[in-house]
Amino acid sequence: MLTWTVILVSIMVVIALILNLWRLFAGPDLADRLLALDTMYINSIALIILLGIWFSTTLYFEAALLIAMLGFVSTAALCKYLLRGDIIE
Repeated sequence: MLTWTVILVSIMVVIALILNLWRLFAGPDLADRLLALDTMYINSIALIILLGIWFSTTLYFEAALLIAMLGFVSTAALCKYLLRGDIIE
């Protein structure tokens, strides 16, 4: 049962990644593109966690944590750049 669930959810996450990629390229303005990039980080974290469940290893969970930290810092830096024009004051 868990095998089919992981496969089904993985397919759904890949579809969500493809739709986010479309929004990243076809977004009407820069804020929509930034939100699409942030959502792609979240979806890639979900996909990596699903791979960790599939292979029954904890190494993928550590990789997901690393990507989550990088995604948060990069999103905060890009938002600050959009608001002020520079990152470091």
